[in-house]
Formats: sequence, structure tokens, C-alpha cells
Amino acid sequence: MVSSVNNKRIAKNTLLLYFRMLFMMGVNLYASRVVLNALGVEDYGIYNVVGGVVAMFSMLSGSLSAAITRFITYELGVGNAESLKKVFSSSVTIQLGLAAVVVLLAEAVGVWFLNAKMNIPAGRLSAANWVFHLSVLTFAVNLVSVPYNASIIAHERMSAFAYISIIEAIGKLAIAFLVMASPIDRLVFYAMLMCVVALIVRFAYGAYCKRHFVECTYHFIFEKGLLKRMFGFAGWNFIGASSAVLRDQGGNVVINLFCGPAVNAARGIAFQVNNAVSGFVTNFMTALNPQITKSYASGDRGYMMTLVFQGARLSFYMLLFLSLPVLVNTHYILAIWLKIVPEHTVLFVRLALVFAMSESISNPLITAMLATGRIRNYQLVVGGLQMMNLPVSYALLRIGLFPEVVMVVAILISQCCLAARLLMLRGMIGLSARKYLRNVYLNVLVVSVLSAAVPGMVSWNVSEGFFNFMLLCLLSFVCTALTIYYVGCSRQERQFIVSKTKALKRKFINNNK
Repeated sequence: MVSSVNNKRIAKNTLLLYFRMLFMMGVNLYASRVVLNALGVEDYGIYNVVGGVVAMFSMLSGSLSAAITRFITYELGVGNAESLKKVFSSSVTIQLGLAAVVVLLAEAVGVWFLNAKMNIPAGRLSAANWVFHLSVLTFAVNLVSVPYNASIIAHERMSAFAYISIIEAIGKLAIAFLVMASPIDRLVFYAMLMCVVALIVRFAYGAYCKRHFVECTYHFIFEKGLLKRMFGFAGWNFIGASSAVLRDQGGNVVINLFCGPAVNAARGIAFQVNNAVSGFVTNFMTALNPQITKSYASGDRGYMMTLVFQGARLSFYMLLFLSLPVLVNTHYILAIWLKIVPEHTVLFVRLALVFAMSESISNPLITAMLATGRIRNYQLVVGGLQMMNLPVSYALLRIGLFPEVVMVVAILISQCCLAARLLMLRGMIGLSARKYLRNVYLNVLVVSVLSAAVPGMVSWNVSEGFFNFMLLCLLSFVCTALTIYYVGCSRQERQFIVSKTKALKRKFINNNK
């Protein structure tokens, strides 16, 4: 009965987050087109790579952010209200201190790196510095918001994200049009307005949390034991957080060093598409993660394993269903969406989507690992593997390989990390690697090959055009849906889908009598 209620909560929260994502996806994709044309390829690339330098400092904060989310969710699972209040206030104190440290480091080290090492055209260096300073401020504002966002996720109040995201999306849409009429340098003006939107969203989350959650009233607390546990967790998680940042933003910087801002623009557009598609999985995992952590905290390991296995398969299916039409129509979609399609964008988009699918089946494993709190050995092994992205990518670009090799390296190392996670989690939570490989990995691999076979062959033999675009999308959706249903789902899951479909049909008929 409890698992049934939890499943309904997950489904409800996922739908709310999908509404949020669809709204933001439409706005962001349209705004990206307007901004790209307003700024031009070069300035758009500069904004992406300079923002990437600032994001590299998130390796200092990412580990603590994960610790805050884990501790708040865990205390809710245990049901200790007083401890929950202490965790929240301690989290805010930590983030305020960390924001100050990040600003100091970024302004000292980051400004030097930007001006001395990065490949920025001389005439745009002043604007790039303004973008950097404003990006640092935006980053610090978002950093302080982490405990409030973690509380919303832990309480599973996903409607808050949906409502506040409307404010954020409207703000970004307004920015896209205001940039066209900028009274100053367009790149600087764009960075200023993005910072203003971040401040508005930060205050909106803070106001919501203070009104709805009793623990979200800040009091300065310095409890040595609690801080030691949180920093101990964060210290080891720092390895994983920094390795992911070095992979993503470090790769962006390496591309800039060898290829220039125009290729950064291509990569930035690719990740806009990737974020739009993978947002479905991100929202699903946002709804699922609290249940994994709470089930571990309450000792319900069987339910936790069910969530991990089903979550991995469903995450991949969602991505495949949305990615396949993009993969077989990449050039046509980009040509319609953008007036300017930078070189290398098509291959970057395809590789980014493959990378997202590779990572999707690992996300529930990462949540289960964080729930245990025993992460030292795990982070040393998996984080160490992920850190190889940067030196390997640098070496391959240095010998003259194509820019997209950075994404190829990320995909291959992602698969190595998955193997390491399975081996490590066998001892940590008793996860069966053999069962996971059979029920998840081989399952999604077979589904992928069968789903892509017909659309892939057709795409090779037809020319670009609206009719063929619609045909390929229809083929992709139908082939993927049928393959997931008949090959990807178990008999029980197919029975569940049929029963729910019949129930919805009866409800629709009764409502229309």
C-alpha cells in the first residue's frame, strides 16, 4: 500500500515537472535562436565558454550541494524534525561561506585565466571580462539557493518548480527580445539580464520555502558534529563533482584553446538540444530520487532496488523515444530552428544525445550510492575514471583530431564508469551486477538497435524535406513505442499498461456521456 502511494506521488510529481520542462523547453529553444542571431556565432560562443570557466568553480560547490540534498532528504525519511532544522540552517551557513570563497577564487584565478590563456578575440576581451564578473555573481546567487531547492525536492513539492519556472521562462524570453534593443554592448547586456533573472528566481524559491516548510527559517548554527559529517560526505563527493565539471566545462575550455569560440558555439547549441531532450529524464529522476533515499533511510531495500532498476530502464526509454527523431533529422531540425548553423553542430548534437543516453542508466545508481553516505571508495574509483576525460581530450586535440572527439571520449569513459559503479555497489547495497546487466543494460541495448533499424535505413535513402521529416518522426515514434512495449517491458509491466489504458478509456467514455 505504501509503495502504491509512493508510486502515485512519483507519477504526479513527474507530470508536474514535465509541464515545467515542456514550457521551459519551448521558451529556451526559441530564446536560444533569437539570442544566437542577436549576438552572432562568435559572441554566443564567448558567452558559453566564459560561463563554462565560471561553472568550473562549481566543483567546489557541487559536492556540498549533493551533501545538502542527501542530508535533508535522509532526515525527512527518518522523521527527525529538530535535526532537519539544524541541517537546513547549517546548509545555508555553509553555502554563504562557500559563495564568498568562490567569488574570491574566481575573481583571482578566473580573471587571470580568461585574459592570459583563453582564445578570445582582442576586440571582445573587455566584453568577455564583464560577462565573467556577471556570471560569477549569478553563480553565487544560485549557490545560496541550493538548500531551498533541496528542501522542495525532499518534500516532493514539485508544483513549486512548475510555478516558479514560469517566472524564469518569461524572464528569459523577455531577455531574448530586449537584447535586440540593447543600449550597450549586446553581450554584456545579455549577461546583466541573466543575472537579474537569477536574483528574481532565488527570492521566489526562498519566499516559497519560508511559507511552506517550518525548517526553512535560517538561524546561525555551528554544530561541530553535524558540520563534520556534512563536510566528510562532501569532501569525498568533491572528487565526483569535480570530475563531472572537468569533463563538461573543462572539455569546453580545451575546445576553445584548440578550435576557437565558433566551435564553442556549436557545442553550446548541441547542449541546448541535449538539455531540452534530457530534461524529461532529469525531471523523472528529480521525482524519483527522494523515494530512493527515503526507502534506504527507512530500511526498505527491496523497494529501493525496484526503483533503481525500473528507474534506469524508464530513464533510457524516455530519452530514446525523444532522441531518435532528432538523431535521424538532426540537420533538418537545426536548419529550421536556427538561421545560422555553426560548423560541427550536427555531429555535436548527435554525440551529446548518445552521451545523455549512456549516462541515464547510471543516474539511479548514483542516487543509491549517495543515500548510503559511504562514498569514499566509490568516489576514488569512479571519480578518478571521470577525471581522465580532460587529459585524454587534451591529448587527442593536441595531435590534431576533430573537435567532436571530446564527446567520443566522454561516451567511452561513461561506459567504463558504469562498469565500476556496478562492481562497487554490489558490496555497498547488495546490488546484483549480473541482474542489472541482464534486466537493464542488455534490455536497453536491444531496444535501441531494434528501434533505430527502420528509421535509420529510411533516413539514409530519402532527401530532406517536410514530408520526409514527418515520416521519419512518425516511424521513430512508432518503432520505439512498439519495441519498448514488446521487447523492453516485462509481462507484468505490459499488463499494467493495458489495465491503465483501459481505465483511462472508461473514464473518458463516462465523462463524455
